[in-house]
Amino acid sequence: MAKIIDKRYRGRVPDDLDTLVQLPGVGRKTANCVLVYAFEQPAIPVDIHVHRISNRLGLVDTKTPEETEQELMIKIKKKYWLEINDTFVMYGQNICKPISPMCGVCKIKKHCKFFKSKNASL
Repeated sequence: MAKIIDKRYRGRVPDDLDTLVQLPGVGRKTANCVLVYAFEQPAIPVDIHVHRISNRLGLVDTKTPEETEQELMIKIKKKYWLEINDTFVMYGQNICKPISPMCGVCKIKKHCKFFKSKNASL
């Protein structure tokens, strides 16, 4: 990777999604992470946490992280894009866990589709 960046881009990491995803092993999530964390450009890196929480909350109803990214780009104002990954990853690791989400301590459960559906039968 370093040799490619050195040779093709004169040692400078590309700062646009289309060029980044052409690099070997770089998908949309990684490219979006580079844009957000290296260049502070608005993008939405969607990992499993962002995908899971977006669906649980009911922000999206998608099957893949790529679909989630596209839907979030439509639904979330661009000024928040830089914060989405950090916020959802932290929340996904600590509160809205994949197995046994901690709904009891969740501060946004009243807005959560997952919580509402889970407690509708109670």
